[in-house]
Amino acid sequence: MNSAAVRTIFILCEKREDGVMAQTVHNYLIFETAAGFCGIAWNAIGITRFQLPTSKAQGTERLLLRRLVAGEPGTPTPEVAEAVAAVRRYFNGEAVDFSDITLDLEGQDPFFKQIYAAARRLGWGQTTTYGALAKELGVGPEAARDVGQAMAKNPVALIIPCHRVLAAGGKVGGFSAPGGSTSKIRMLELEGVRLGPPEPAQQSLF
Repeated sequence: MNSAAVRTIFILCEKREDGVMAQTVHNYLIFETAAGFCGIAWNAIGITRFQLPTSKAQGTERLLLRRLVAGEPGTPTPEVAEAVAAVRRYFNGEAVDFSDITLDLEGQDPFFKQIYAAARRLGWGQTTTYGALAKELGVGPEAARDVGQAMAKNPVALIIPCHRVLAAGGKVGGFSAPGGSTSKIRMLELEGVRLGPPEPAQQSLF
């Protein structure tokens, strides 16, 4: 992967806690894995975005940049490089724990942050449901819809393992990544979890 696959994203006019408008620097990298090309973005605090794989680097870059703005080339930090290596191991079928990776979820809904924290406690091969995750957070079953929305808007899929959160009855549920629910099933199969076939969907990312 040449340097053109690495970009620095400059997002202006982000307000600091003291109310002063400040510049926040975001970087991103497109990198190859056994499942295709992934994308990762980060700032000085931690990882801010992750794009699950597509078959082409340009496609992954386009999807990632829908949530970022264009910028200049940059270089991954040591922690980001470690995260990239961990993602590669994951798609090679190795049990990987992403729970210690530092994220920056600034700007996310506060309740969504609670949902994401709970989802990060799901380890390799473990699954739960939207309703069970809502119950774990001490809210009623009606909040299962909120859990589903949080998973659909997950900015760092895989690192926050939304693929391990299923619909009621252990059904696969939705998945907003390339390949839809078929890709969700394939990721779970990597972890030894077997589910039934999904409804007809777009092409899998594998």
